[in-house]
Amino acid sequence: MAVRSLAYIRVQSRDLSAWSRFAETVVGAAATMDDDGKRLLLRIDARPWRFRIELADTDRYLCAGLECAGEADYLAVLDRVRNAGVTITDGDPVGTRERHVQAFASFNDPAGNAIELCWGNTIAGTPFVSPIGVPSFVTGEMGFGHVVLPTDKYIETRAFYKDLLGFGDSDEMRVYFPGGPEKGLGMSFMHAAGPRHHAVAVGEFPAPSGLIHTMVEVPSVDDVGLAYDRALAAGVHISSTIGRHTNDKMLSFYMRTPSGFDIEYGCDGQQFPDWSVVTPTFTIKEDLWGHKWDFSQ
Repeated sequence: MAVRSLAYIRVQSRDLSAWSRFAETVVGAAATMDDDGKRLLLRIDARPWRFRIELADTDRYLCAGLECAGEADYLAVLDRVRNAGVTITDGDPVGTRERHVQAFASFNDPAGNAIELCWGNTIAGTPFVSPIGVPSFVTGEMGFGHVVLPTDKYIETRAFYKDLLGFGDSDEMRVYFPGGPEKGLGMSFMHAAGPRHHAVAVGEFPAPSGLIHTMVEVPSVDDVGLAYDRALAAGVHISSTIGRHTNDKMLSFYMRTPSGFDIEYGCDGQQFPDWSVVTPTFTIKEDLWGHKWDFSQ
């Protein structure tokens, strides 16, 4: 009785046209404007959308939609959250239709990160076609990728996702840097019920945009390399060069979105169909190679 995957994220932006250009010409998503011209829907697979960009006065991440496999799991998770004293707001019929789910409810984790718990696998009924020829994105039962959320309450936030939402440990690390705390900053990578190495991670890092990063996965290293070239040609800030992570073996690079957080664009992420035979790891070295960071912007 746990969350299965990351279904979607919602984002605020002052410039929907900038997001549309970025999504279609760099990421390779299909962008569609809502009838009211105030929301941009980004599609990367059979779902009607995975990113919803909402016109606002600020640029920031809003929330993650975490999906349960069915109604029974959804209600069981909500019961655990409610019994822990967390305030829950049930979704209304209009919001449910707009999210293309059967039901959703909203609440915050201990760090204040907003979550929309949902269930219901609605498909668009038409094939996904990337406007710049990305063959596909690795999604399906694993959801669209992962989010890495900031927290100033590391222990409590990690326990919230594990004890109440049903996540399990995949990997943990301490990040050290000049001038930082002697014990380093904690990062915890947690898997949902699906096979993706992690659907949610939490880190003791500030994130003015509300999100450290999100991730989309493509089938091959060539797809990653082509996206890297597109990002450079478009003048997108490259937050990290191409490299391969130690924990999930993802080969990826990081680029800045128009709303100020990063997208990790990668391939080769590890999958574990049976988590009962997997021992969580503690990573000392973040990357096998590469991933040279640029925090100048």
